Amino acid sequence: MQFNLKTSSELVKKLTNKIQLGEENHIARISLAYSLAKGATYDSDIPTDSKQKEYKDNTFFGNYKDYYISLICQKYQIHKDDTNVKKYLKWHVDKGLEMIDMFFEENKNVSGIEFLLDHIEVGIDNINENEASFDFVKNKNVSIKEKESFVEPVKILIGEQEGKDIYFTPNNTSIYGNCHMAIAGQSGAGKSYFARKVLERIIAESKGQVNFLYLDFKGMTESDKTNSDYKAFFKTTNATLIDTPKDSFPVNPLSFINNINDRDKIVGIGRFVDIIAKYANLGNVQKQHLKDATKLAFDNILDGTYPTLHDILENLYEIAGDKPSSLTQILIGLTEIELFDNSKYGDFINQNYYLSLSGDLSKEVRFTATFLVIYYLYNTFMNMDKVPIEENYSGLRYVLLIDEAHNVFKEKKSQEILEKLLREVRSQGVSVMLVSQGIEEFNQPTFDFSEMCQSAFLMQIKDGNNWKAISKFLGAGEKQRNKINRSMESIKPRQAISNINEFDFGEIFNTK
Repeated sequence: MQFNLKTSSELVKKLTNKIQLGEENHIARISLAYSLAKGATYDSDIPTDSKQKEYKDNTFFGNYKDYYISLICQKYQIHKDDTNVKKYLKWHVDKGLEMIDMFFEENKNVSGIEFLLDHIEVGIDNINENEASFDFVKNKNVSIKEKESFVEPVKILIGEQEGKDIYFTPNNTSIYGNCHMAIAGQSGAGKSYFARKVLERIIAESKGQVNFLYLDFKGMTESDKTNSDYKAFFKTTNATLIDTPKDSFPVNPLSFINNINDRDKIVGIGRFVDIIAKYANLGNVQKQHLKDATKLAFDNILDGTYPTLHDILENLYEIAGDKPSSLTQILIGLTEIELFDNSKYGDFINQNYYLSLSGDLSKEVRFTATFLVIYYLYNTFMNMDKVPIEENYSGLRYVLLIDEAHNVFKEKKSQEILEKLLREVRSQGVSVMLVSQGIEEFNQPTFDFSEMCQSAFLMQIKDGNNWKAISKFLGAGEKQRNKINRSMESIKPRQAISNINEFDFGEIFNTK
């Protein structure tokens, strides 16, 4: 059976250019797969433009005609010789083109290659069913209200050169694809001070509408708490210090789970189990015990509230006995010092918090607690509507700042969650700031974190002559090499170079 499918030549050309695919048959194949993956189902023929693009079967299908036909047959439970196969094929191509075009209309700051990589990743996750998946779970039952975004220019003072102030507007979509920022500088270079100043100015520019969570992996010292710079930061931003293990973070980490819809509840429990399993190195038996204990904890709650980690631990003892294990040890570590305030369900996103992660906590407990919070943030914002873009300015809701981020980069267990966060929350109005002592840590074998941060600020670093790492961090080419090398040779504390569009690339400026 020959099909010779026709579809809109205008959309084919437009999207081929957007995604930079080269041959126009690629977008037709992608649109077919995209509409199927998104669950679109034929209802009626889609009106098409007068200008049609026709694909001969060998052009459209290549060597995989049987494969594409089988996708349609499986979707509609029909035989490959059914006369409706051609109709369904055409409809899914047309529908997919419409859906992809709509995606780019709603996400103007997402590039074509990012669109492809994000959806290829989802497909790989679906193939690797035994691997932990950190996709968000639907939860319209959550008590957190939709957080409004600030849709005006967020113009930030970042420094000066020769008495002239330098400003930077990260939510200007005509210049930047996302609001993520990378800041690198060795101890004493002033990177954390600079990061705090950027936060202060975001809060001031947004009139307090944008909120933040500052994650400090090294933890505040007693001298930090009495330091005038820190005092000014807390006063200016009205931020609350959560000093672990003395203070509890104001959220029940299980409250991202939908406790009403059974299907979403099971999926949410699975995500929670995956996070714990990653940091406790659980085997399949322990993982199943944790899943059973968590499900039982939810089943035992009848008043619409949420169970606690302590409830899960008690159930675990009943299911698996009280013999010590890596699973019980991490749950004990999370519960015995009350790291979470289980009576709170996430309203912290409407306030500013500084989470100081004390070195007194074990590494496993610190990372598990941290990524329960990060996943809560990710899941909460992914359940909100995408932020609007008005007059080239993208709405901004929230900033997640991770200080001493090299601790995260080095942990392979943490990279997948952080990668997903960076890729997906940009359309939800969340900016991620990554602050680290060096630049090589940003570039990991499986993922380049600096590549996902549109704006980079480089201060004094120990590996200041590592051109390969610097060029990746700043997105610099050979033409800028000599200039950047000269800058790095003479850069001083509290100075930086950057790739922002509002200032000369690689030129030294004084941070403010």
